[in-house]
Amino acid sequence: MRERIGARPTVRELVDCLVVPYVELLDAAAGRSYVQIVAQLRGQFAAWRVESDAATTRYLARILDELESRPDAAPAVQRERVVGMIMLLTGAVAERARRIDDGAGNETDDAEFVDNLTTMCAAVLTG
Repeated sequence: MRERIGARPTVRELVDCLVVPYVELLDAAAGRSYVQIVAQLRGQFAAWRVESDAATTRYLARILDELESRPDAAPAVQRERVVGMIMLLTGAVAERARRIDDGAGNETDDAEFVDNLTTMCAAVLTG
């Protein structure tokens, strides 16, 4: 996805590269379990570069680095915003996974969920 959006992506386009594949994990029971486990690790999100495995870092690093390096705020603030965005993303998807597993249903369809989550995550990053 990242390669398709070109050299000068918007924050929303970069966030979409994170949201869409993560939400796709909800399609399978194992994926739903995975996102719920990841959400439980939120205390470690600030150390994502150190804690992530090589495959995860390879795919995430470029996008997260791009988001952190945007000139919208001081570097430390951008880093905090990226961690906040990761917390929002993982928490929202984990809650949707829980509702699916519990048979509780969701108020929005998948496309609306992705669009709204992308909008919220982009808003966190732009302050």
